[in-house]
Amino acid sequence: MATGTTSNSSSCQNLGQRLHQRRPFRSPAQEAVVGFLYAGELVRRALGAVVEPAGLTLQQYNVLRILRGAGDEGVPTLQIRDRMIEKTPGLTGLLDRLEGKDLVRRRRCTEDRRRVWCSITASGRGLLEDLDEPLRQQEERLVEGLDRGQQELLVRLQGAVWQDFEARFGIDS
Repeated sequence: MATGTTSNSSSCQNLGQRLHQRRPFRSPAQEAVVGFLYAGELVRRALGAVVEPAGLTLQQYNVLRILRGAGDEGVPTLQIRDRMIEKTPGLTGLLDRLEGKDLVRRRRCTEDRRRVWCSITASGRGLLEDLDEPLRQQEERLVEGLDRGQQELLVRLQGAVWQDFEARFGIDS
């Protein structure tokens, strides 16, 4: 297999060709994992192209979505970290930047001063509303090469990978 793949994909350029590999993947598992990484990077770039002109990173956008979903009450900072798609050690700095843009508000918990509650501001909600439709369109473009059944299969396969990973390694996603 000089093409750099373990699969028999003839309908489109395979991953090994796309990455200009000279040797095949050592296994379907390696090809699948590298494929996840490659697809994730493509998705990050495509979504970043929508949120970055609005002055946000994908991590900042993720935090704003978490806070919008939490409602007016907001959530503790540690809960934001736990809900984030891409974990970041610098959540405090990320929140500082969002607060500096008047997109989030932080307040100390009166019962436990160590806890900080975060909520989205009206400006933050407005920014997300402005991004909702362009992001929906970009998400559709990202998977438009798959029919509805293939999209649903992809979701099920991703779920199977996450569940197996969490069960075997005891690590939450």
